[in-house]
Amino acid sequence: MARPTQAGMRAGARWVLAPPCAGSAELARRLRTSPLVAQLLHNRGLDSPQAVAAFLDPKLTDLHPPELMAGMEAASARIIAALRAGQRICLYGDYDVDGMTGLAILYRCLSLRGGQVEYYVPHRIDEGYGLNLKAVEKIAAGGAKLLVTVDCGVTAVEAVARANQLGLDVIVTDHHAPDAALPAALAIVHPALPGGTYPNANLSGSGVAFKLAWHLSRSLVGGGRVDEPTRRLLLEATTLAALGTIADVVPLLGENRVLAAYGLRGLVATEHVGLRALVESAGLVGERLDAYHVGFCLAPRLNACGRMGHARVAVELLTRADAERCRRIAEGLEKTNTQRQQVERDILQQALEVIERDKLAEDGQAALVLAGEGWHAGVIGIVAARLVDRFCRPTVMIALANGQGQGSARSIDGFHMRDALAACSVHLASFGGHAMAGGLRLSAQNVGAFARAFCQHARANLSPDQLTPVLNIEAVVRLSELSLPVVRQLEKLGPFGRGNPNPVVMAPGVRLLTAPQRMGRSGSTVSFIAAQDAAGTGRTRCVGFGMAEMADRLSAGSIVDIAGRAVINRFNGRESVEFHLQDLRPAGQEPGNAKIT
Repeated sequence: MARPTQAGMRAGARWVLAPPCAGSAELARRLRTSPLVAQLLHNRGLDSPQAVAAFLDPKLTDLHPPELMAGMEAASARIIAALRAGQRICLYGDYDVDGMTGLAILYRCLSLRGGQVEYYVPHRIDEGYGLNLKAVEKIAAGGAKLLVTVDCGVTAVEAVARANQLGLDVIVTDHHAPDAALPAALAIVHPALPGGTYPNANLSGSGVAFKLAWHLSRSLVGGGRVDEPTRRLLLEATTLAALGTIADVVPLLGENRVLAAYGLRGLVATEHVGLRALVESAGLVGERLDAYHVGFCLAPRLNACGRMGHARVAVELLTRADAERCRRIAEGLEKTNTQRQQVERDILQQALEVIERDKLAEDGQAALVLAGEGWHAGVIGIVAARLVDRFCRPTVMIALANGQGQGSARSIDGFHMRDALAACSVHLASFGGHAMAGGLRLSAQNVGAFARAFCQHARANLSPDQLTPVLNIEAVVRLSELSLPVVRQLEKLGPFGRGNPNPVVMAPGVRLLTAPQRMGRSGSTVSFIAAQDAAGTGRTRCVGFGMAEMADRLSAGSIVDIAGRAVINRFNGRESVEFHLQDLRPAGQEPGNAKIT
């Protein structure tokens, strides 16, 4: 069966069409592809056969040399010294998928070299994000001499200073934005430090860990070819890095695309017992795995462990568990993820009721701030993201307990979340984050004042257009253009993600040949057959996930403009093209907010 191409809809959005490529026919001839694919490649700035070839066939040889990254040489030298001296090394990883997979890459690399290596993963709720003082003291007391952070640490000035006092050397590997003051670490391995020259500032935390493992392995053999076990380990590491890269939503361009594409190919036949168990528990054995499966099937299972309990169980799956233990862990992650989904649904429903009751999303309201007793602090970030998708407003969700609040925030394009939290920091005990997301802690009695300050800041810094959902459309097509060969070409543009979106196209003047039919357990999905002329040329099955209410207003013979994605439905060995709807509107409307009425 075909699957939805993304989790949520933006029905009723303002449609924004990319300008057509004036020479699409000539470009298609030069690139030896269809005019539609030529338009999509043009939209991505790929107008030469050489650029297209590199994009469509990413190779490991396209990866940048790891020694170009700041701190790499010093980090490798210190780790090698620790390995040779038999010193205990502690890897300190973040509790999300990017941190877990990066930690697993370095753990397996150091273990292969006989290192005395252990790891520490903080508890999401009790300890919060980043390197903390109590953890540093515990690691030092355990006898470690070298502490290596993974996907965190670049802002941990106080914690690194404490580690130094306790005799711990610290190597920071991170990709998050640094503050003005850097921690006094022995080395900071980072793709985007001020003054750095690394070509890819958007490398993920697991990508940084992969580069360190690669450089370390080459350094151990004097820069020559690594042995076969190390070569296999590094190839396996691309699969772990692919999971982290896709899950952390970094741009899937350049070497990020190389890691994602190569790692996804390796995931299908991986020998990593933990990844095999994870794929099996998700029911994906034999599937053509792509970025969707990572983002919506595998990553949520790993993340659920940290959200609902402690991420160290998922890290065990990726590092040192045997096959039977991996099977049990994967089964447990499946149950935990199901629990997480139910908790998420409950909190989302409560939030929606408050928004409707208090009219929080009406015109003039530029942000959402909601707080609730008993809300699970590990899940509210997902709910905040759901609300951003639905209402196109920066959203802060706060879980209240014992007079304190722990919040998670998600933003929209053009509204820097960390800066917004900083503007309201007088009401907060602590905060952190980046442009699109953040976290905060505050006293429960300050929630009202914070909400007013945050919403006021949003009103002052957001325009009405920014608060209107936008559906970016890459090309106008006729349904007859979407043949199986063309859609197969579209698939080759993947893996899709930030920086390389799964293309949305518009088919104008589509006539419904059949009345919409509800599908699925909940009946929220709808399907119908459509074409663009009375003869039924280009007959295509259209599917709208979560769009039944809108489509219920249509009937056979209705004429609409549709926007969505062409996908291949593979079922029982047969392939057919489907059109997965993102939005629809009365035919002939100008781009804007027109809806079916």
